[in-house]
Amino acid sequence: MSNKSEFAEKQVFTTGEAAQICKVSQQTIIRCFDSGRLNGFRVPGSRFRRIPRSELVRFMRDNEIPLDTLMRGRKRLLVVDDDEQIIELFVDVLARDDRFEVQTATTGYDAGLLTESFKPHLIILDYMLPDINGNIVCQRVRENEELTDTRVIIVSGVINQDEIESLLTAGADDFVKKPFNIDELMNKICDLLEVS
Repeated sequence: MSNKSEFAEKQVFTTGEAAQICKVSQQTIIRCFDSGRLNGFRVPGSRFRRIPRSELVRFMRDNEIPLDTLMRGRKRLLVVDDDEQIIELFVDVLARDDRFEVQTATTGYDAGLLTESFKPHLIILDYMLPDINGNIVCQRVRENEELTDTRVIIVSGVINQDEIESLLTAGADDFVKKPFNIDELMNKICDLLEVS
């Protein structure tokens, strides 16, 4: 399995795949597994060992092995909201999920700068920002040819149906009303980014 981006989606690895990711021999991985330095499980009825993704990440961090090969293919999310609690909620939920890499901004200006440098796959965008409305940010994203595949979910607590329609016309892919259910929002994120 030479396609490294496939590793970004996998949740369980063989010792051979773990060796390839860590750039060590398969025997080294087996020794670490058998000595308990690398946790996992054996396939019932066989001698085959399997290593869960979270355990491989821990092992790589503990041993200062770069995570590049494992993390390639992660989806970049930009959370833009001036409410620190909402930012913290997103960071808490999304940062624990290996499928995502998260950056945050609290103003439309910062969101613009980060959008240019970070090139997010998806932006979770508060409609009422201190310096600019979300629909303006959305329009700017849509006008940038480099961001044609970037998805935008607008979140807001005070908004009427006409405004929702104008946001969707401005290029938003979806709208979520605050207070929102984090599981429902995660489902929308996964649907838009086609991650399972």
